[in-house]
Amino acid sequence: MGTKCKLFAADGFRLGAYRADPPGPNVRGGIVVIQEIFGVNHNIRSVCDKLADTGYRAIAPQLFDRVEPNFESGYTVPEVTAARELAGKLDSAKLILDAAAAFDTLKREGPVAVMGFCLGGTVAFEAATRFGGLTAAVCFYGGGIIRKAEQKPKCPVQMHFGEDDNHIPMSDVEVIRQKRPECEVLTYPGAGHAFANEDRPSYELRSAKIAWQRSLAMLARSFAAIRRPPSSAAASEPKPKISTVTKPKAKAKPKPAAKTKPVAKKPRAKTRNTTASRKGRKRRR
Repeated sequence: MGTKCKLFAADGFRLGAYRADPPGPNVRGGIVVIQEIFGVNHNIRSVCDKLADTGYRAIAPQLFDRVEPNFESGYTVPEVTAARELAGKLDSAKLILDAAAAFDTLKREGPVAVMGFCLGGTVAFEAATRFGGLTAAVCFYGGGIIRKAEQKPKCPVQMHFGEDDNHIPMSDVEVIRQKRPECEVLTYPGAGHAFANEDRPSYELRSAKIAWQRSLAMLARSFAAIRRPPSSAAASEPKPKISTVTKPKAKAKPKPAAKTKPVAKKPRAKTRNTTASRKGRKRRR
């Protein structure tokens, strides 16, 4: 299903990778898949293919290319020994740089999470503490997480550990749980190291299925959360009706007319009734 591709790290190094894309147009996001010490082998390619089937773009960078290009291995005793020798030559800072190359490639197409196994589980946790904009991290039996547990992740993190893992004691898991209470730390009774790898004798079917379902559920929640607009909760609630009725403007009172002083009436001049006065004078005579 997938294809080989090339990635470019920030320091200019060119490394190989395996990429798988969803068959349809509906894409949930991108996931960087970080390998075990056995390279991008059949198991890691299978993980990428399964993620693509569920709607995710997946890229697995070849983290051993700096020490041995195109390295991939099986699980026989000699192969495991050789893989461990090569793992000892890895530069942890360059691992993060190469994982970031895959992250940057997928980020151009949408939101990105990371999923890692064994060595990759530790790298996935460190990516969660360092990569800005990472949506989520899923860490399967990352034995080195205990040494990085003081670092706080910048995104949701889910971890999976087998309770019978002879490489990672449950005391380490408990310390991780105490130091990183915000992370989801899950354990599986009867499961050992690499219990989710179908190609290894340590594969434990029941635990692997449960862990995979939990991983997909966690990824779905995380991708859905970043797509949800911040105001969606408020938008779903009925908004109170705001009255748009405005008070009528008060009519302007007419200005009182300017007061004027009343004009004083001139008293009428008294006139004598000359006729009556004449008659009066005659009588007195």
